[in-house]
Amino acid sequence: MRVLFAGTPAVAVPSLDALVNAGFEVVAVLTRPDAPVGRKRVLTPSAVAQRAAELGIDVIHAARLDAEAIARISAVQPDVAAIVAYGGLVPPTALDIPRHGWVNLHFSLLPAWRGAAPVQRSVIAGDDVTGAVTFQLEEGLDTGPVFGTLTESVQPQDTAGDLLERLSHSGAVLLAQTLSAIDAGKASPSRRPARYRLRRS
Repeated sequence: MRVLFAGTPAVAVPSLDALVNAGFEVVAVLTRPDAPVGRKRVLTPSAVAQRAAELGIDVIHAARLDAEAIARISAVQPDVAAIVAYGGLVPPTALDIPRHGWVNLHFSLLPAWRGAAPVQRSVIAGDDVTGAVTFQLEEGLDTGPVFGTLTESVQPQDTAGDLLERLSHSGAVLLAQTLSAIDAGKASPSRRPARYRLRRS
């Protein structure tokens, strides 16, 4: 199955590696443009762009999916797009390109903590349990049907960084499993919400 991978920060790199190691043909990586880093504001490729270069995968840099970026995505003819913390909206014209659509790995137990910074919000709220889901991306904000779910206990000493590190690796496995199920015709997404979010007293 031909996969377009969309992601930007380091937390998305384990997912890219997992798809490559699972034998998927990652035909291109979509990531945000180089950004200034450090006191000297040196333009630096994203963590995902750097890993893609190491793997010899073509990179599409786009701050937003305009006509040029959409044309480049269409040209690589992906069967599915996997997206992990890309950092931009996917318009309907891009959603329709892969025949299996876009599969998002999101680091919360939807419908809890939709949108940006879900792990940070979970820690601030004092959740006992968090996790990750894979779901079919659609026009709504993290509203698509869910393919798979994993849970992760939140320890009292955990920071958002600790949780993101663990979820980036367990979520990568979940994403690869989800794409394998889609490829085999065995995926069965559901719109039933998860019921796992608990609060510490």
